[in-house]
Amino acid sequence: MNNPEAVAATVSALREAHGDNVARAFLADGVTLAALVDAVFSVPIKNSVAVRTIARALESGDFVISPDVGPLWHVRYVYSHPGSMTVVDIVVLTPERTFTSTEISLQLRG
Repeated sequence: MNNPEAVAATVSALREAHGDNVARAFLADGVTLAALVDAVFSVPIKNSVAVRTIARALESGDFVISPDVGPLWHVRYVYSHPGSMTVVDIVVLTPERTFTSTEISLQLRG
């Protein structure tokens, strides 16, 4: 594992939001970025900590990201309203296109 802390935070959020069995299934079969965002944002932590948790999971290399977004990608945060610092969603930008959080899936490398 490249970043065990990022994996542990992701697993904890999924377990707290969905229970142990569903979290295991998500990790083995893949979880959409949207479901991960919802799970992490439902945990009683500051929004900025939740955002860092998701970003570390994406950047860790411990998850297979599908579809393959290639080597050049960037995360864009979607805020609750203009001027807000509250992130409500995440999109992934590549040179070719923009992927919504419902189009991206993460699966724990095994």
